[in-house]
Amino acid sequence: MTSDEPILPILPPYPGIQFNKICLVDSLEIAELAYAAMQSADVIGFDTESKPIFFKGQQSDGPHLIQLATDTQVFLFPVVHTSYTEPAKAVLESKQILKVGFGLGDDNKRLHAKLGITPANVLDLSRVMRESKHREMGAKAAVAKYFGMKLQKSKKTSTSNWAVAKLSERQLQYAADDAQVALLVYREWLRLKDEVKLDAKFDVKDDRHI
Repeated sequence: MTSDEPILPILPPYPGIQFNKICLVDSLEIAELAYAAMQSADVIGFDTESKPIFFKGQQSDGPHLIQLATDTQVFLFPVVHTSYTEPAKAVLESKQILKVGFGLGDDNKRLHAKLGITPANVLDLSRVMRESKHREMGAKAAVAKYFGMKLQKSKKTSTSNWAVAKLSERQLQYAADDAQVALLVYREWLRLKDEVKLDAKFDVKDDRHI
């Protein structure tokens, strides 16, 4: 029996950031180190996690975790330690540092409502990378398109309790990858756009000599 359905390629798994490059900000000393590492960055990957809502009409009291990523490290700020979230606030509100992520509408609203943080200079990749007017680009689709890999998005982990006092290694890895993959996708998207512009420029020059 034959099928008209297209055979989709089996993509290799996205490896994610090395676990030893994930930094949980749970002390003043680590908070200072995190800020020092991020303040000179041109772009930061950005995401948040919130404890899931299970009942209709229930309001989220998130975010419970803020994730900020450089090219080589990810800093995770548990909101339970609000005394250590100042570096996250400073970076998110910076007009000099671009923050990129996927589907950031709710993240921005919750950050403002709960912590008084008003993110500035933020680029929602879901919107700028959308391939049709009615469908936004998600992180999984972006990783498949730009890296030819499959981003593992465990529903069990995504809907786990992000408000617990001690996050599991699985939660830490999931949260870190969510933030950093946005940054890496953004850089690849930008690189390809620049290549297209460069090719177009050379094509125009070649045409002038015909």
